Amino acid sequence: MSLEFFDECRKLTEILEKYEAANITKAAEIVAEGIMNGGITQSFGSGHSYAAALEISGRAGGLIPSKLIMDPAGGMYEQNHGVGKTLMHKVLVSPNDIFFLVSNSGRNPMIIEMAEEIKKHDNKLIVVTALESSKASTSRHESGKLLYEFADVVLDNHSVYGDAALNISGLETKVCGTSSFAATLLLQQTMYEAIKIMVSKGFEPPVYLSANIDGGHERNLKIENQYAERIFHI
Repeated sequence: MSLEFFDECRKLTEILEKYEAANITKAAEIVAEGIMNGGITQSFGSGHSYAAALEISGRAGGLIPSKLIMDPAGGMYEQNHGVGKTLMHKVLVSPNDIFFLVSNSGRNPMIIEMAEEIKKHDNKLIVVTALESSKASTSRHESGKLLYEFADVVLDNHSVYGDAALNISGLETKVCGTSSFAATLLLQQTMYEAIKIMVSKGFEPPVYLSANIDGGHERNLKIENQYAERIFHI
């Protein structure tokens, strides 16, 4: 058995290393500054992009001051106008919060409305998207804008148009999307760099210890209590 997806991911990793290092550094600096000034990270992804947003929210080795913005409909209404604005109305936004919005196409009204609302508060916004594919798309939002246009930093996942990357002889459609894999690399490296910056400046980053390590759950609870009003708010 050949491992074609492994090969594709190796190629993609090299592309991300070559072209996204500077953007990762910029995003990390934004995160470090926000956390050190009392902010939290808030991440959102509609549909399958939820997996990437979850990657940096409430997990072992990640920042405790982090929150996943939930989409109650699981992406069902991402093409409908008004949904993003309504969702953001229920999100508590504080001045030093850093937002991550993940969308491969960046063309649907829901995610664009969320970006609009975030920028109305003048918060920093980091966008994870397939940049060239997005630029080749037509916005479904009445403004005509695409998600990346609202970003302070764009982390380009370099996925191909339509996300699926591999061909199988005898099958018309491509298979195996790469955006989730790429987003994980981009976001985890951003968090690593942000945490390293905080440590270098003498700030102790509040990082989750795995709850499966003895004492981890109790340790995490003590730190969570410092941020409870923020990270457990809808």
